[in-house]
Amino acid sequence: MSKVIPFAFALLILSGCSLNSSTTYVSGQSIKNADLILLNGEIYKVDANRSWADAVAVRGNKIVYVGTNKGVQEYRGQNTRVIDLDGKMVLPGFQDAHVHPIEAGMAYLGCSLHDGKSVEDYVRLAANCAEQSADAPFVDGGGWTMDLFENGLPDKKMLDAVISDRPVILKSATGHQLWVNSKTLEIAGIDANTPNPPGGRIDRYDGSNEPSGSLQENSAMNLAFDTRPPYTTSQMQAALKFGQHYLNQYGVTTVQDALLKLDGNEAYVGGPTYAAMDKLDELTLRVVGALVWNTELGLEQIDRIIEARNRFNTPQFNTPSVKIWLDGVMEVHTAALLEPYTDRDDNHRGNLLIAPELLDTIVTRLDALGFQIHFHAIGDAAIRHSLDSLQVARQINGVRDSRHHMSHLQLFDPADIPRLRQLDVVANFQPYWAWADKFITELTTPKLGSERSRWLYPIGSVLDSGAIVAFGSDWFVTSGNPLLGIETAVTRRDPLTNVSDAFIDSERINLADAIAAYTINSAYVNFMEKDTGSIEVGKLADLIVIDQNLFVIAAHEISDAQVLLTLLGGSPVYGDWTLKPQVKTFK
Repeated sequence: MSKVIPFAFALLILSGCSLNSSTTYVSGQSIKNADLILLNGEIYKVDANRSWADAVAVRGNKIVYVGTNKGVQEYRGQNTRVIDLDGKMVLPGFQDAHVHPIEAGMAYLGCSLHDGKSVEDYVRLAANCAEQSADAPFVDGGGWTMDLFENGLPDKKMLDAVISDRPVILKSATGHQLWVNSKTLEIAGIDANTPNPPGGRIDRYDGSNEPSGSLQENSAMNLAFDTRPPYTTSQMQAALKFGQHYLNQYGVTTVQDALLKLDGNEAYVGGPTYAAMDKLDELTLRVVGALVWNTELGLEQIDRIIEARNRFNTPQFNTPSVKIWLDGVMEVHTAALLEPYTDRDDNHRGNLLIAPELLDTIVTRLDALGFQIHFHAIGDAAIRHSLDSLQVARQINGVRDSRHHMSHLQLFDPADIPRLRQLDVVANFQPYWAWADKFITELTTPKLGSERSRWLYPIGSVLDSGAIVAFGSDWFVTSGNPLLGIETAVTRRDPLTNVSDAFIDSERINLADAIAAYTINSAYVNFMEKDTGSIEVGKLADLIVIDQNLFVIAAHEISDAQVLLTLLGGSPVYGDWTLKPQVKTFK
């Protein structure tokens, strides 16, 4: 079928001009004026050559020029906003490949224990919450950390002493545990005769079946969650507004929400909230959602997962991924290991939340349907079985552009590291965890021994294997500030104090690779690398301005740098054109 060539287009062809320029043609006239120019900067493009530029020009929501200060003048018009960076650094917007914006917002806006430094602090904060919300039917929040409790397990009696008249439900910072009071246990019907649900655990006092006040993993936590009134639409939207502002202030422009549930009344049920906020033009992040595979259900849930993928598809929000939660955490013996925990004498190795044979079937079916699989895999057994199931899926379905990824990856058997590249699986690390804090020194290493502990968070080894490494924060578990994660990946030390012991120095990586993991590699995970993740002509103008060049300052100063401006599609979502430091909302 022939096509009619517009006259202006024909003239363009006859003149020998290329359409591969940034020039726009209207009524035969060339309009090159940009809406925004950033110049006199240290612009690190994160392109294939890892090159630098002085200036960038933006028209509409896209980049139209990247190059020199002299060259960008061609794009300067009467109405162009020109920002002199005065040597400040520009990066592509950070992309967090594993994060929980709504859940985090709900935790901070509820009864937040994040500022607590001791068990006594937690109890005091909970009591304050109860006093300040005297009319609320329950006290709900989170942010406590296991390292402050003996064996990582809190006690209901601590809460009973200050709140006994209504239920208290406080989620740990890891998201794998609840701390509840006696009233919650009573309402949920949890007592000495209640068995542990499949894949979960009701903690009990030593030598007794009496519940002690902590619940491990989703199936046990849901016993308490199911008694809680559902969150309102306004609560959910307020939580998202808090979460996206928090992330924007640290330069995050795109996320993969790692836990979008399709049932229950938890804050994770965020699909409708993202879609509604996008429709209202109030979404300041690009969001890829990972729909949760409910380990308490079977293959019958695939139909609703497909329906959700079709339903949640707005300009800035889509759900191509399925989250499979395969094990727990090391600190309380719920991570799945290949060999027994060394601090127990019962040959305990943790538990897979899905049996290997069923996992093979689930992964193969989802892969055939074109879904990306996003695994939660902490222990080496969970990592191995994830890889095994992906290998089965590839053998049955063939090779495709799947971009399956595995998050957390705390403990590897070194024999499995080469399999990531062989199977085209992305390693999605949370780099801020890779230093010798009390979680490592007191709650993890003693459970593994020194030989196995050598393979905790082996970011450098995985990168050296040729696998793609992406980074995420898992906020609210830990800070959502990418600069903390980047510094930790480079130094393997506490980025806040810089005084911690060295933690497997051989697994350090260089700064360029760390930045790539938080930008172009995470964009790849999110199927967005053609539009975001680097500063190149034609890509979306998701840009951040940082007060210092990260390549010039000392490695231990990286997390001290300040994001001054965050642009989403060329428009500020944090900071302003003055490039003045702003007061951050929490850390």
